[in-house]
Amino acid sequence: MSHYDPIIKRTFEFVENNLHEPLNLEIVAAQSTFSKYHFHRIFKTSVRMTVNEYIRLRRLANASSALLYSDERILDIALYYQFETQESFTKAFKEVYKLPPGKYRKVMTMIIRNMEGNDMTTTIKGWFLSGGNPYNYEMGIDHEVVHQGKGSAYLKSRTVLDTEEFSTMMQQCKAESFRNKRIKFSGFIRTQDVENLASLWMRVDNATGDVLQFDNMSNRPIKGTTNWNRYSIVLDVPEQSSVLSFGVILTGKGTVWADHFSFEEVNEDTPTTNLEIHGELQDEPVNLSFNEVIG
Repeated sequence: MSHYDPIIKRTFEFVENNLHEPLNLEIVAAQSTFSKYHFHRIFKTSVRMTVNEYIRLRRLANASSALLYSDERILDIALYYQFETQESFTKAFKEVYKLPPGKYRKVMTMIIRNMEGNDMTTTIKGWFLSGGNPYNYEMGIDHEVVHQGKGSAYLKSRTVLDTEEFSTMMQQCKAESFRNKRIKFSGFIRTQDVENLASLWMRVDNATGDVLQFDNMSNRPIKGTTNWNRYSIVLDVPEQSSVLSFGVILTGKGTVWADHFSFEEVNEDTPTTNLEIHGELQDEPVNLSFNEVIG
């Protein structure tokens, strides 16, 4: 399905720019060259939900942010995001966030204030800050800029002076359950004023720390200010793999948000994005006089 990725990316861009406008499968499918039925199958296979379900979740996520960071009436928020009545909005919101909008606004506002007062916003379970200059960056949870659910993770520059400084929000896990599989690591990314680059990254190491597979999207970086979109890395996890490392990189100044990461096994029809080139080991030394050239 990788050859459909550009179409899916255009779909996400279109939806992001029109969440406050009438949207349905027919309108969104018109942005592609496919019939709405074929587009529906492509989207659902790639995103694991229907177009209408995705639109609904994105509208509810933006509405949750508006509840916490604006004084807009619940009815006005509901109508802006294309819910016909406050009652239909409340029902949909409660299904996802388990609280009605008014109570969510009250409870979550108190929780966020307490977290900020206790300086807990830089603690994210399972994730840690690393890289060449981690102390010049900050990571945390953002409840205002959200893709799905109650919050997204962010990584932003603080005291960065050099465009080559970088930091990563990352985690590591054992590779055992992924061995002998081709794995697609995907996530939704949004950026603001990224002057150098932001990207997903993933690395597969063996037990001695040798890099077996690696991709940091250096050949397709995210720059500047971009809205939510999905990006992916595809790597093989060989038999001798021991550790999987992955995360988000920010180089230079700016802010990057990340949300809704996923791992899935894909077949060999999906090409890898591996950036490392591993040649076969030679039987003996070659070209010691440098007289042979490639070409």
